[in-house]
Amino acid sequence: MAVPVPTHLFHITAIANLAAIASSGALLSKERLTANGLSPTNIAYETIQDRRARTMVPIAPGGTLHHYVPFHFAPRSPMLMTIDKGNVPGCDLTQNDIVYLTTTAQIIANQGAPFVFTDYHAVMAIASFFSDLNDLNQINWSIFFENPLLGGYCKYWQNRSTPAHMMRMETRQAEFLVRDSVPLAVITQIGVKSPQMASQVQMALANTGWNPPIQIVPGWYY
Repeated sequence: MAVPVPTHLFHITAIANLAAIASSGALLSKERLTANGLSPTNIAYETIQDRRARTMVPIAPGGTLHHYVPFHFAPRSPMLMTIDKGNVPGCDLTQNDIVYLTTTAQIIANQGAPFVFTDYHAVMAIASFFSDLNDLNQINWSIFFENPLLGGYCKYWQNRSTPAHMMRMETRQAEFLVRDSVPLAVITQIGVKSPQMASQVQMALANTGWNPPIQIVPGWYY
């Protein structure tokens, strides 16, 4: 399958973090958040964060995964389901508290931000790293867009015993990583599940000066 252009990117965060993100004027990497003394509402496994802190990016601009703002190439990630099922220690949120910040790989590249991307989950030893959008064809895009579709993407991400799906979850967790920070000007919209969530986002961003479009896309959620 050909590379989808534009290549849409998805970053999840808690509604509770939106005001602080607006105040920062950018999405910040884990390393930048720590350096600035910021402690956002956590929606991640600490064990995975520890692995990310130790996983080196083997190509320029280097550093560890914590030096990058992570995006995925599709919504409905395994992590969102894990959060919704209450399986993340110390996190009492559900998917109704989580929004998507979206952009495209092309917008990021045109903005000039240093980036890399992977063909599998970035902490995996088998993941390859790339920094040229021409290499987006190294990702198995058929996994993302095969039927049945929901919200524009394949409804399923679980691995199966069939040869084409033995690494489906790891492929769906491929990452687009932007070094240090992502200016809010490149965020094209905030995706939510319901009108109620849209209202919560509007309240969270009131008087912050950041007013991105809000799109209600139930198919991006479980």
